[in-house]
Amino acid sequence: MNEEVISMIIKGIGETLYMTLGSVIIGYVIGLPLGILLYVTGDKGLRPVAPVYRVLDFICNIIRSIPFLILLILLIPFTRMIVGQSYGSTATIVPLVVCAAPYIARVVESSLTEVDAGVIEAAKSMGASNIQVITKVLLVEARTSLITGFTITTGLLLGYSAMSGTVGGGGLGDIAVRYGYYRWQADIMIITVILLIVIFQIIQNLGTWVAARSDHRKR
Repeated sequence: MNEEVISMIIKGIGETLYMTLGSVIIGYVIGLPLGILLYVTGDKGLRPVAPVYRVLDFICNIIRSIPFLILLILLIPFTRMIVGQSYGSTATIVPLVVCAAPYIARVVESSLTEVDAGVIEAAKSMGASNIQVITKVLLVEARTSLITGFTITTGLLLGYSAMSGTVGGGGLGDIAVRYGYYRWQADIMIITVILLIVIFQIIQNLGTWVAARSDHRKR
């Protein structure tokens, strides 16, 4: 490989990490409170409100049922309105966030549901408000599951960021499509695949390590 190809691949790694981490951070800014709201307003939540839960549940299910590639295309006008263009790594973050937020909300809701009801009742009996129960009990007790969910979500978005390369999304996926598919340069295709696997393994192993360290049950 010449210096131009190496420089392109390094740039692709940077764009892939930028899209993945950028979308997962923004996705959690939206998805975390949405997941908490789903839990709180659910049947077994701190303050059940059936109409609110049904609306949020419906929205999450609708978005999650649309394949990412189709969602990416459907959101082109919205993406262009938000960032001024529909291609490139920054533009790809928009559909990634739209896709990630409902998924994150479900992960958060599931993690909070797993918290022992006895711990919640104990906190309430000591006069804790719902906000205190959420911040000091639920999120603390569910931290291991939340970290695991964060790791899974990040890996998922890494794959989606690569998939966006089919429509000019940038990053390693775009390199794989342009050079590995259109130009039949198998060596570049193999390198991009290996790099995606390495990045995924780093994310997975780091997330697993952090989750294990945060699990108070193993101490």
